[in-house]
Amino acid sequence: MKFVRMENLKTGMRLARPIYSKNGVLLFERDSQLSQQAIESVKNFGLLGIYILEPAEPLPPMSEEDKEFERFQIMTVAGIQDELERILSTRHTKNILNIATQIIRNYGHMDGKINFYQNLRSRDDFVARHALNVAMLCALMSHVLNLPREDQQRLIFAALVHDIGRVKSKNSEIYDNSGNSELRHALFVETLGVYDVIEESFATDGSAIKRICTQAIKKQMDYEEGKESSLSIEKMVTGAKILHIANVYDEKTAMNLSGESESEVKAIKEFIDHPEVYDEEVVKALIASINILFPGVSVELSTGEKALVLVENVFNILQPTVLSFKDNSILDLSLKANNDIYVKDIMKTLDNRYIMDTDSLKNFTGGSGNA
Repeated sequence: MKFVRMENLKTGMRLARPIYSKNGVLLFERDSQLSQQAIESVKNFGLLGIYILEPAEPLPPMSEEDKEFERFQIMTVAGIQDELERILSTRHTKNILNIATQIIRNYGHMDGKINFYQNLRSRDDFVARHALNVAMLCALMSHVLNLPREDQQRLIFAALVHDIGRVKSKNSEIYDNSGNSELRHALFVETLGVYDVIEESFATDGSAIKRICTQAIKKQMDYEEGKESSLSIEKMVTGAKILHIANVYDEKTAMNLSGESESEVKAIKEFIDHPEVYDEEVVKALIASINILFPGVSVELSTGEKALVLVENVFNILQPTVLSFKDNSILDLSLKANNDIYVKDIMKTLDNRYIMDTDSLKNFTGGSGNA
């Protein structure tokens, strides 16, 4: 599977991922061959490109839950874009309550983890897709943390509008993640500079929503710029702690326009290594909400070996039990004897999905798929 930019699409190429309209209608199914008419149609969507199967590559697995996850994103992003534009231009909301309610209904009451897949974003939907992903993560974590319904709703509102200042931004740091510290600082300032709009747009909860957004962004700004933050974790409201981690996690792991992103493992490791910046209980809630190092995922170890995760470690996500492909040995990375071996990264396909070795997992577990 490979990413192909729009200008390089050719007839006969096979789609690796389904393509939906903004209304969530399936337009092109996976494994469909592109015709010239289809190429022209796809170009009109404003995408940077699409994922294409190699000529002899079999169609990778994609569950119905994965398809619904993607469809929900596509359907909801357009509504978020419209709402952010409306807030900026009129200082009023119209559909944000409906959007937040739908997110809470789908992701704010779940028991168990979900597959949280990232997609490449176009310039047109970049901010809205980020806002949606952050809101979904906030809904998941707030449920794990048993946040009261009113607080949960305020948090989702905050997640949806926290990046409203970037809607019309020309700052390339939004898309390219170049690491330019001056541009990054300007982006933070730009983001914080329009938060009065939030307070004006939400009649009763405006100040609370603004506080959540402000604390989350300022905390990350101080950390990235090496400042001693006057805002300790203890002083942050719970919603800000959750938004902070959801925002950073999506920024780090989402594919940007340069096609680069951090792995979930590296993002989680940074959270764990900096408890003074990222609230430990919220990090645990994130780990309890999404699948990261679960049975069937192929990983690269610090030794350079490739391995298969057999058993997830519920106490330390970064120390699972794995099956080494080198000699079929089983390693429990939580044991002291294996302290010098760790999961370096997750092996992924080009579209940022996990490589799943389900056959090896079934062989190990006797066909049940459960270690």
